[in-house]
Amino acid sequence: MAGAFFVKNNMPLFILDDSMDFPPAELARPDGLLAIGGDLSVPRLISAYKSGIFPWYNEGEPILWWSPDPRLVLYPEELHISKRLQRTIKQKRFKITFNAAFEQVIRMCADVRREKGQDTWIDEDMIRAYIRLYEQGLCLSAEAWYQDKLAGGLYGVWLEKVFFGESMFYLIKDASKVAFAATVQKLQSEGTKLVDCQVPTRHLERFGARLISRQKFLEQLKKWA
Repeated sequence: MAGAFFVKNNMPLFILDDSMDFPPAELARPDGLLAIGGDLSVPRLISAYKSGIFPWYNEGEPILWWSPDPRLVLYPEELHISKRLQRTIKQKRFKITFNAAFEQVIRMCADVRREKGQDTWIDEDMIRAYIRLYEQGLCLSAEAWYQDKLAGGLYGVWLEKVFFGESMFYLIKDASKVAFAATVQKLQSEGTKLVDCQVPTRHLERFGARLISRQKFLEQLKKWA
């Protein structure tokens, strides 16, 4: 667990020690920030996700751990696909695969953000950490191919009946949307109960994602992850 904490902006921030345990998510600051430090080892990442916590920081910063309240989630049975996207899917412009190019997807998620001049938390340490999770069967990627070239995709952590979405990208319009819809349908067919979308975005809300309290989210994690 965190061995100590310091006060930043009049709010406590825990410092992680060598233990894989985290302080209770309920102790996070109002902005969701809970702890700093630690590492991105497989045991620590599993402990984090099962505790409703995820790493998120900019390149060059120490590792920051978050548990926002409220939490954006999608229940697979509530997936909404717009009529326009349904038409795109029926056209079969994109070929969808799963776990066919995990490393390529995660690197593209980072590269596309950089090319747009945006900050990214997906640095080389993050990439290697999630590849290790993937190698242990704890991650899922979805790829949208157009004329045999990767046009979009997404990746996340998959523990028991919960999928924790991490990032997505597209090079061709609608590629990531088609990949996301296919992913949620796959997850539902395999018994997944909850898709964690982390923080509010209009993009995911259009798919049916909605906000729930952190308390409810943590209760559902105990049942399903």
